Amino acid sequence: MTPSRYSVRPRIRVTRGNLVIFGPGKADLLEAIAETGSIRSAADEMGMSYMRAWSLIRTMNAEFLEPLVEKNRGGALKGGAALTSNGERVLRIYRDMEKISMKAANPGWKKLLNLLK
Repeated sequence: MTPSRYSVRPRIRVTRGNLVIFGPGKADLLEAIAETGSIRSAADEMGMSYMRAWSLIRTMNAEFLEPLVEKNRGGALKGGAALTSNGERVLRIYRDMEKISMKAANPGWKKLLNLLK
């Protein structure tokens, strides 16, 4: 079978009421912060404003028992940001959940793929 133009992407969200505590976008933001060491660079990489990224981080930090992201102020050292050990743990657990959900969806996806153009 040739590579398909279709894909399946299960989306897992942790919510409290209508508030999304954690999901694919926040996981991507954490990965970008881990890679860049900066909230601003991570936001730029994702095409979002710094204020939007900081708002998502404040939500995550407020809802988990321990913060997920630490911010270091600017000045001579130019500041930056990093995932806490809890942030790394949450991201790893979430990515594992995504992998498990993909494995669970795969048999149905193969059947559905055969019905697509």
